[in-house]
Amino acid sequence: MDYKTARTFLITQATASDQNANSFLVHLQQGKLPVPGQVTNILLALKMVFEGLRGATSLDRELIYSLYVLSSESRQHFEEGRRLGVSWPPLLDEDLKRISRAVKSIFAGVWHSD
Repeated sequence: MDYKTARTFLITQATASDQNANSFLVHLQQGKLPVPGQVTNILLALKMVFEGLRGATSLDRELIYSLYVLSSESRQHFEEGRRLGVSWPPLLDEDLKRISRAVKSIFAGVWHSD
């Protein structure tokens, strides 16, 4: 995966629309599990975007908004689903933490692996 593909993929996964019914956020919002491999691909794309932006002095608004939404709203949908009794897989909580750390790393310019 190259930077351009990763960027487009992340924007798509953070977009909730009728045209994108399988996006990560749409699935979580509907209380559905992510598509198999979706989280792995999101994490890979985040790493590729981090590498592609290494040393960048500015970031584009569309990407940054998508990263913010992906990180914050996925957690909100997860917690709302939990309150409504959705039985999420145990690893999804950890995956959401990994997504948040990767987004934080992109913003900071330093990879956070804790």
